[in-house]
Amino acid sequence: MENQLGLLRVRIIRGINLAIRDLRSSDPYVVVTMGKQKLKTRVVKKNVNPEWNEDLTLCISEPILPIKLQVYDKDTFSYDDKMGDAELDIVPFIDAVRMTRFKNIPNGVILSRIMPSRQNCYSEESSIVYENGKVVQNVFLRLRNVECGEIQLQLQWIDVPS
Repeated sequence: MENQLGLLRVRIIRGINLAIRDLRSSDPYVVVTMGKQKLKTRVVKKNVNPEWNEDLTLCISEPILPIKLQVYDKDTFSYDDKMGDAELDIVPFIDAVRMTRFKNIPNGVILSRIMPSRQNCYSEESSIVYENGKVVQNVFLRLRNVECGEIQLQLQWIDVPS
């Protein structure tokens, strides 16, 4: 791939208070896209607080594009219903990764903090941390274009030998 920087492991941990799209519940799954890359989680049946704990891996290259998450309700006999979306700018995360290169950084150091604002989908403050030799960020994203719901995920950088 052209100008590949590395791999980004996106762990989709869980959904919180997702919208009801069936009679009493939903059958949610998450689609993660970045440019032409598109990955999805499994469907969790009848649950508005699903636990996926699934690792999806994206190849990161220049230019750095945002990660888009779309949550859907799986339907058998009709199109899947939209349950909200979110966007995650990973430039601060990639900047933190670049900051750790060729440096001896102690375990547990907070490299950067991101505050929730109207310009992002964060639902609470998020720290980018250097843990056990890896750059990690735990994120809670507020879903847009829906009445309720959040997605919890974790980003982790994977260096690719050049």
